[in-house]
Amino acid sequence: MFEPSLSTSAMRPPLSMADSLPSINFGFDDLRDRMARFTERFDTFIAKGRKQVLEERNHFRINVAELQEEQRLKKRDIENIAQKASSHAQAVDKEAAETAEMHAAIASITQQRDARAKHRDRIRNEIAAVRKQIAQRVAAQQQYAEGLDAQAQSNGPELDFWQSYLGMRIEGAGVDDRLRFLFIHLDEKHWEREAAFELDMAKRDYRVMNVKPRLEADQLERCVERLNETRDLGSFLKSMRALLGAALK
Repeated sequence: MFEPSLSTSAMRPPLSMADSLPSINFGFDDLRDRMARFTERFDTFIAKGRKQVLEERNHFRINVAELQEEQRLKKRDIENIAQKASSHAQAVDKEAAETAEMHAAIASITQQRDARAKHRDRIRNEIAAVRKQIAQRVAAQQQYAEGLDAQAQSNGPELDFWQSYLGMRIEGAGVDDRLRFLFIHLDEKHWEREAAFELDMAKRDYRVMNVKPRLEADQLERCVERLNETRDLGSFLKSMRALLGAALK
């Protein structure tokens, strides 16, 4: 009977020495799988790391851009603040100058006000002094006018006698407070020959001027002094008529 195993064995080639060694399983397939998985994980890690690096780089660039923009904005803010500080300093200097000018103006106005106040007080004092002088003069003139009225009342009849019988005429001299006394009937040879003088009554002491004919100065002075002392116009006119009559003769 034919046995297949025997025929198969009989047909096998003779074994080599290597074939006679026991087989060893090194696990290459497992190692290959593990290496593949490692490679895949490593590639994934590298990809993630690259992606993370790219993201961090982009984030860094964004941060740098933001920092640059922030720096630019802060620089602009600093420039604006510096400009505002400069404007504020100029405004403060201008305000200080205006304040100093205002103080100077106030001092000048105060000085002018004080000077005007002093001038006003001086004017008031002068006005008060002038009013006092005016009051004194008015009182003196009133007293003098009353004296003249009294003298005129007492001398009225005598003046009429002088004008009517002794040829005396009283005229205006063309000047305020001055009278011209004209006499005739002094020269028996020239009955109408005139003699005259002017009496200035503008001041307290009377003065005689424009005497015609001329008289001796000392005689005229004595008559005027006596008139100013006594205010006796009748006696004065008598003395002047006698002196003028003597001068005509």
